[in-house]
Amino acid sequence: MWRAAMAAALVLGAAPAQAQSYVRAECKPLIAADRLAEGSLTARWYKRFWTGDCNGLGGCMGGSPNWNGIVGQLVARAAPSERQAVLAKACRLGPLIGLEWTRPKDVRRIDSGDLRGFQATLQSSRDVLVGMGKVEAQARAKIAGGGR
Repeated sequence: MWRAAMAAALVLGAAPAQAQSYVRAECKPLIAADRLAEGSLTARWYKRFWTGDCNGLGGCMGGSPNWNGIVGQLVARAAPSERQAVLAKACRLGPLIGLEWTRPKDVRRIDSGDLRGFQATLQSSRDVLVGMGKVEAQARAKIAGGGR
């Protein structure tokens, strides 16, 4: 699986990167490191986004859903011929959504309600790639300022 992910990264033009240790193994070669200050509040919330581990974060509800788990669910639901494309798209959606969700409350444009909506869209879409496309479009619109 790792070789396939590396091949997908090269085909899609992404340079291999060293993502954080908590990022799903198949995603690591597909995304860049987040450049968050180690141990910062934002970095701890970003880790929560990927893993579900609250690690002492106040007001945090740990466990599921978390992005590592969602990536696995999306890949499992995809047709075998689409799994590599789904993996690459899901891995790249993680930083797009997660880094915005972890920003300070007064400036972020994606909140926990949006995460629930994104998850509902992903779960209800018959075609996994179409569902991810909808979520990506919604996330980009929110980040650009059209969602608040």
